[in-house]
Amino acid sequence: MIDRRRFLEGIGALALTLAAFKTLGGSLIGRAEAQTVDTEKLMAPGALPDQVLGKADAPVTIVEYASMTCGHCAHFHETTYPVLKEKYIDTGKVRFILREFPLDIVAKAAFMLARCGGEGKYYPMTDTLFETQKNWAFSNNPAQALLAIAKQSGMTEEQFNACLNDTKLAGQIDEVAKRGAELGIDSTPTFFINGKKVSGALSPEQLDKELAPLLGAN
Repeated sequence: MIDRRRFLEGIGALALTLAAFKTLGGSLIGRAEAQTVDTEKLMAPGALPDQVLGKADAPVTIVEYASMTCGHCAHFHETTYPVLKEKYIDTGKVRFILREFPLDIVAKAAFMLARCGGEGKYYPMTDTLFETQKNWAFSNNPAQALLAIAKQSGMTEEQFNACLNDTKLAGQIDEVAKRGAELGIDSTPTFFINGKKVSGALSPEQLDKELAPLLGAN
């Protein structure tokens, strides 16, 4: 039986480097910013391999930095992401990458579970976690709530425990988040659309507006 104390003690013992950028999340309204990052720097290999959806030669690449406990991130994934996937990713127009920027220890644990799922299970797990966020992210016993989700995905309790005690993986997620901070991330969700920084949960209409000039007649 896993309780909240054991969960927090176990994960809390890890060497966290995220304290410098803890916030409660970003804006509900997406806003484009003047900042554009060097795409080579943005797309350089990091501590963990990127989880990529879409064609490698898609004309547009969207990199999202998110936290699993961020309400605005969940809102984006519930409302706009399905449109993004059907209209742009599945049609070969957009390549999408979700990167970890956990704002608290529970979000970090959730990302660890997604990474531990195995080949092809990262996005099914993050989809489920965003869809059920209200049930686990603010639970009195987040460990037990996450365990239930992990079991539904086919993970055993032993695998769950091993995943959350994987200090190497925890450190790698810290490095992904640290890299995000170096790119100017200070809230979630934040997107880079072909290098252009856009902060906040984009609506479907805002997404279309951002992508239209990049896709032209495609």
